[in-house]
Amino acid sequence: LCGLSLNGLTIFSFCKTPELWTPSHLLVLSLALADSGISLNALIAATSSLLRRWPYGSDGCQAHGFQGFLMALASICGSAAIAWGRYHHYCTRSQLAWSTAASLVLLVWLSSAFWAALPLLGWGHYDYEPLGTCCTLDYSRGDRNFTSFLFTMAFFNFLVPLFITRTSYQLMEQKLRKSGCLQVPALIAKMVPTINAINYALGSEMVCRGNLAVPFTAEERAGPSQV
Repeated sequence: LCGLSLNGLTIFSFCKTPELWTPSHLLVLSLALADSGISLNALIAATSSLLRRWPYGSDGCQAHGFQGFLMALASICGSAAIAWGRYHHYCTRSQLAWSTAASLVLLVWLSSAFWAALPLLGWGHYDYEPLGTCCTLDYSRGDRNFTSFLFTMAFFNFLVPLFITRTSYQLMEQKLRKSGCLQVPALIAKMVPTINAINYALGSEMVCRGNLAVPFTAEERAGPSQV
């Protein structure tokens, strides 16, 4: 419920505040939608746990596993896309174009849907968890089919996003330290979407225009060419 509320606040803030209608915040909106989906998936699992059984049948199990895995992958890859967007903004000093942001969001969701659908098509498998109250990948399988799926999926959806995220923030930190413009509160506000949402939900001119929201208004002030 907390996850749904906080991510709902992020989505509400995006819809309410025209200042957030920028390409970089489209990536944040995508991440908030994915995290909301994870929270919804967990809420269904919590309901089943209270019932001490899975009440939705085999087809419901497959749908629950697919939805949860889709949202989890979209969240991971979406975080990597945001990290690259931050790197692009701070290190190239150019705005992210709408076409680029939309392409990144589309790539994140199509890639996540592709990998989440593979267990439904026979590569990998969704099944009940040991307690039988929710469904996810059947990690108990040790056959070649599932092992090959698991390692391939982990490489493209965990290691690659981790590399992109770490490299982007590392290069951004080096760039800002070298220029002497490293602002820790601003970076925290930019890296954690919930903080951005709270800033704007408060509706305070001091908060919205203060140092904590510098990453929000940087695009408005910079005005360089889009890439």
